Amino acid sequence: MSELARLLLLVAIAGSAVTFLGSAAIWFNDEERSLRRALRNVLKGDPEAIIVARGRGRGAGFSFATGLAAVAWDKGAWCLIYRIDELMGAELLIDGHVTGRAFRSEPRRPVDHVAPAGVQRVSLRLIFDDPRHPDFELDLWQSGDEQRRDSPAPADAVQEANRWLARCEAIVRRPQPPRAAPQVQAPASVVAAPPEPAPAPAPVRRAAPPPPLLFPDDDDREPADDDLGDDLPFGDDPPWAPDPPPRQAPPAPTYRPVSKATPRPETRQDELPFDLDD
Repeated sequence: MSELARLLLLVAIAGSAVTFLGSAAIWFNDEERSLRRALRNVLKGDPEAIIVARGRGRGAGFSFATGLAAVAWDKGAWCLIYRIDELMGAELLIDGHVTGRAFRSEPRRPVDHVAPAGVQRVSLRLIFDDPRHPDFELDLWQSGDEQRRDSPAPADAVQEANRWLARCEAIVRRPQPPRAAPQVQAPASVVAAPPEPAPAPAPVRRAAPPPPLLFPDDDDREPADDDLGDDLPFGDDPPWAPDPPPRQAPPAPTYRPVSKATPRPETRQDELPFDLDD
């Protein structure tokens, strides 16, 4: 029995813990709280005024302390930040028809009726001086919201939009602070750095002059013998002895010398220089 009681106690404790964690997650992820956290983060402070389109995950808020306005959608996952002086006006639309508006330099158009019978849609449009994102629309009530538990009635949505028209009118009627002219910074005077000293010129190596010509002449021709003797300091005869001409071998004799001491061959007397038979 004690084991069963201990088991039931553990199950109860676990169930209570799961219920508490689930309730905390639902409370933390509530649509309005998520939008408040996102707007507080981007506005850098608590917003003085905030409006939430329940069931659509869209909202808007102002912070007069920081001078910023912001709009958010997707439960605060995306935000756009504006300056408060960029707010140009607001419009209240019921079933697509403008029933109230407040614009800069225009008299306010009050709301003629609170909530006509059979209304299908109540929305508030905020208009900003921004060419990329000029407006932001909040659907405060749509047909079918009566099925939701925390959905306001159409009359309550119209009254909330009317209060925001009064806030926007108060903002747009405030004198705009003069915008400071963009300061154009004059180009800083550029101080030229002192010129670097020129490097010393490399020493020029001059080529050795060519050897003087012994016999310079305009036509580059060999001087004559007569001119050579005039330029020599020792006259026509050089101080050294000329080399003797080389000795030549005697030419070979073209005849055979006959020695007188050579005996003549003996001739036979019986041989005549002619034939007797002739």
